[in-house]
Amino acid sequence: MSFTLQAAKEFGIPDMLYWPINVCAFDCVLHFPNLIQRGLVPLKDESYLTNGYLDTLIDWIPGVKDIRFRDLPSFVRTTVPNDAILDFFMRETGRAHNAAALIFNTFDALEMEAVDAAKSELPLPPVYTVGPLHLLLNQIPLNESQSLGSNLWIEDTKCLKWLDTKEPNSVVYVNFGSITVMTTQQLTEFAWGLANSKYNFLWIIRPDLVVGESATLPPEFAEEIKERGLIADQQTNCRYSCNHWGFGMEIDSNVQRGEVERLVRELMVGEKGKNMKKNAMEWKQKAAETISPGGSSCVNIDKIVNEILASKITDH
Repeated sequence: MSFTLQAAKEFGIPDMLYWPINVCAFDCVLHFPNLIQRGLVPLKDESYLTNGYLDTLIDWIPGVKDIRFRDLPSFVRTTVPNDAILDFFMRETGRAHNAAALIFNTFDALEMEAVDAAKSELPLPPVYTVGPLHLLLNQIPLNESQSLGSNLWIEDTKCLKWLDTKEPNSVVYVNFGSITVMTTQQLTEFAWGLANSKYNFLWIIRPDLVVGESATLPPEFAEEIKERGLIADQQTNCRYSCNHWGFGMEIDSNVQRGEVERLVRELMVGEKGKNMKKNAMEWKQKAAETISPGGSSCVNIDKIVNEILASKITDH
């Protein structure tokens, strides 16, 4: 958060801003003011959410290609001038140039064009990619990392025992993240789509997943998935996962159980699913290489540490 910049300035220390979003999304947010200047935001009225307007091509953001309005972070879909959330994110990215450096949990090979665009976007400070951080954590000796973790939630390890009883590549993992919400109907349709696919799955369900009420599934659903299921701002990520990185499938927000069932079956046994698994394994290998000695993320972390220790980071 950029509020740390003022405190760091008062104490005369360099302040590097860490952004948890990927660089593609950051580049999009960085150009939100242009959306307003071009008259694309705010929306004229709520009919723009359903009349095809969301498919408007956004082809002028450097380093971000094949993107539509619907693929931008969802808080641009506002009909309110000077929307508070939109203003907040524009303010945060607007202050980014005051930092000594920007740090992202990604790696160069995954977002090369977006990273290059961010590095050339003046007056931005140096941009460092240091991910995937969880792989770097695995390199720390166990006795030094026992108190460390990359999860802000309490981890439930019971699922590991359940997973150990399943065959390799036989479980669908479902997780909507920490802030995504849905309606009761969407939850029910998604649940029955999973159940009807007849595949094992591990589904992480937060108590607040459903808007305005507790996330509760019908009793008959529990009987249907007995022994088979364990329940336990991502528009730009979705677009890139499906269209650029090749390991994602997109489902319409109007969730239908038949479509969920079809996609799960395609993922598990279809040709597209096989290609997705192949691509995922290739990206996994590239991620491992980037945090190895000499890899881009490993080199960037060394640069950050050396610049801090030498106190030679330029004040931008």
